[in-house]
Amino acid sequence: MDELEPKEQNLGGGSPPAATISLQQAIDFGEYNPEYLSNFAEWHNLSPHVQWQLIRKALDIRHKQLITHYAELNNALYLSKKPHVQHAMKSVEKQLKQLMEDRESLYVEYSENF
Repeated sequence: MDELEPKEQNLGGGSPPAATISLQQAIDFGEYNPEYLSNFAEWHNLSPHVQWQLIRKALDIRHKQLITHYAELNNALYLSKKPHVQHAMKSVEKQLKQLMEDRESLYVEYSENF
């Protein structure tokens, strides 16, 4: 195919090509759910200790992402006049609470493997 020819595009009528990411990219994006991470073949080749270290790293990244998002929302001008921003902040608070609960349960789960 000539380099100047346009590439085929998905114009609908089907599902778009699945985006693929690596295990390390998933961790770097803050994905900490072991069930999701187990979809990566290399996950199964890691010891429980290494799996736990990757999960801890992802938990820390996700926490930083949520705190940053909350701060950005909190910096909105005239926050009291923007109920949609306040709703978004409550959603982030809920996600932070869930993250803390997940962190605790994962600590317990992976502590049993050592």
